[in-house]
Amino acid sequence: MKIGPNSTRQTSISTATPDQIVIRGKDLCADLIGKISFTQHTWLLVIGAMPTETQTRALDAALVAIAEHGLVPSVQAARVTYAAAPEAVQGAVAAGLLGCGSVILGAAEAAGAFLQQCMDAGGDRRTAIHKVVSELRSEKKAIPGYGHPYHKAHDPRTGRLIEVARELGIFGEHFKTALLAEEVIPEITGRKLVLNVSGAIPSLLLDAGYPLLGMKGVPILARTASLIAHILEERQNPIGFALTESGSEVISYSGELPDGFVPQNIEE
Repeated sequence: MKIGPNSTRQTSISTATPDQIVIRGKDLCADLIGKISFTQHTWLLVIGAMPTETQTRALDAALVAIAEHGLVPSVQAARVTYAAAPEAVQGAVAAGLLGCGSVILGAAEAAGAFLQQCMDAGGDRRTAIHKVVSELRSEKKAIPGYGHPYHKAHDPRTGRLIEVARELGIFGEHFKTALLAEEVIPEITGRKLVLNVSGAIPSLLLDAGYPLLGMKGVPILARTASLIAHILEERQNPIGFALTESGSEVISYSGELPDGFVPQNIEE
């Protein structure tokens, strides 16, 4: 029984023989190993062509910017999972990555789509942004790439990525649109929502020529390195169970209790 759409049953990413491995048309051993960086390799894998020096530095900056931000939910998930199942490092990494969604870490693609929608509308850019933001608000949807629960006044990573874009000469329409939207949003919401790192990354990378469809993979790739670091630290200095204990201390039970039940601390 046939399932799914018609397919050419082909891949253009890689192939191999017993003596040679080809990736995007290049010999892995002769052309790539020891000759290009992992950032360049990532661009080659995703896009199919070697990046320019400017594109390499832009992607590298984005990866560094989003890799680590403390004990965020994805990191806690990874460390608690490893504490419970130390035989499965890959499971702990996967647990962390599964927590990379539209609220935390995974908004880069949605933010890029928001910018693209504002730019594709044509006409006056400010008017287009006002229309798109108003539609999101009327649908009670968040504005992807704006606002941060911790960096309320300014996301320092955004500021640095703006500097990188200017240094590289690629401060283009996507970044300009993103910053203009930051000005327009308070006119609709009544409060300032700063351009956060998940909005700055697609602004930088789209101006550099990186595809929107590959945008969600950027923070996932970057956070993978961070999760590996946290799991290594968890092996050396375990805090996973301490995280669960902290949760027990701040979260109280509010349901019904049977007669005679006397609440106690778990340790007791």
